[in-house]
Amino acid sequence: MEYQDIVRYDRQHVWHPCSQEKDYELQPPIPVERGEGVYLIDKAGRRYIDGVSSWWVNLFGHNHPRLNRALKDQVDRISHHIFAGFTHEPAVELARRLSELTPGNLSRVFFADNGSAAVEVALKMSFQYWQQSGRPEKIRFVSLSDAYHGETVGALSVGGCDLYREVYRPMLLETFQARGPDCYRCPYGLHRDSCDAPCFETLEQLVRERRDQIAAVIIEPLIQCAAGMRIYPPIYLRKLRALCDDCQVHYIADEIAVGFGRTGTLFANEQAGVAPDLLCLSKGITGGYLPLSVTLAGEEIYQAFYDDYQSLKAFLHSHSYTGNPLACALAVEVLNIFKDEKILEQLPARMALLDRYAARFEALSQVGEFRRCGLVAAVEMVADRSRRTPYPWQQRRGYQVYKKALQRGALLRPLGNVVYFMPPLTIPDTALEELLETALQAVKEVTAC
Repeated sequence: MEYQDIVRYDRQHVWHPCSQEKDYELQPPIPVERGEGVYLIDKAGRRYIDGVSSWWVNLFGHNHPRLNRALKDQVDRISHHIFAGFTHEPAVELARRLSELTPGNLSRVFFADNGSAAVEVALKMSFQYWQQSGRPEKIRFVSLSDAYHGETVGALSVGGCDLYREVYRPMLLETFQARGPDCYRCPYGLHRDSCDAPCFETLEQLVRERRDQIAAVIIEPLIQCAAGMRIYPPIYLRKLRALCDDCQVHYIADEIAVGFGRTGTLFANEQAGVAPDLLCLSKGITGGYLPLSVTLAGEEIYQAFYDDYQSLKAFLHSHSYTGNPLACALAVEVLNIFKDEKILEQLPARMALLDRYAARFEALSQVGEFRRCGLVAAVEMVADRSRRTPYPWQQRRGYQVYKKALQRGALLRPLGNVVYFMPPLTIPDTALEELLETALQAVKEVTAC
């Protein structure tokens, strides 16, 4: 099909995710023809730096030769088969490797097919564990304000972004919510690099008061992504781990977005030196090729489900594409690439390049903060920097930056007034600098009016 035919049929038949469809009347969707490294190339041959890793999934660039080869090799063997009663080498190898690489002793791996599903699995595992461990009253979950854990009903119930959940509130689970960290607008007047996370008090008080009712606390370690890439210090995780141990509550770590090197370490919890009871992973796990997610658990949780069939303690949760061999083969190769090409060792130089742009962004009068964790960075635009007053959401400043960046050949999908960078981990310095320059000029133009 020609470029305009694709757009025309798209508008007649396709319903896009996380979009107001009417926006496409003025900004039609761009037909992508192929990918090449950090670039998306549209049907007309225009190139766009993928500054958001195609919604945070692409780790090593598009059309990666090693991942292409791993996929083709597995296709020649088998693309999918039932995973109940059967198994296969890629799933076994992936589970073994993840158990070795993740923090703590998370020795059991349950497969699903997307991040929301991994969260649902973790919530159900925690709930059922307490039902089968003599604590049936522990049925509630705690999350943080402005959290994002997915779009299915259980995952949405433990979310905190009203933009995604308010309309569905009547159908959501009853949960507890504590105020989460917001280091840019810290009520204590402290800085994330030197504070002792006094903001943890709100969560601690809630958990201690309701400990007999609470099954688990779920959080996004180090970065609350959908909240505007809010970055907070590792000590918050250390305090959470100690609290959960003291109160006999599970710690569920949602590393769906921040896992696989995004924060500068393979997993975010490593920076705090702690391990969760349940760990959810997805997005970058296959390098941006196929849907796959996993929920990791330790032996204590696993053993609560291990019994004779007649006990009815089994974890009866399934997905048709559980343990898909193609996705698992890709995920194994992702881990191989991390090791063989020393991906984590390459990140400090790119982090330093991001840091060099911090002053240039913050020199703009309407930029409140440039923040970074690993290879994730964010620019927060504000109406009044001295008061840290946000622009009215109706002005859609971030969306304006998105449109201007597209015109210059860069994909920067905003979060409200926040423009963020989450490029492939292997982005060349020249492309990263071009991305930052493009964003800088777009933010200048959008905040000048």
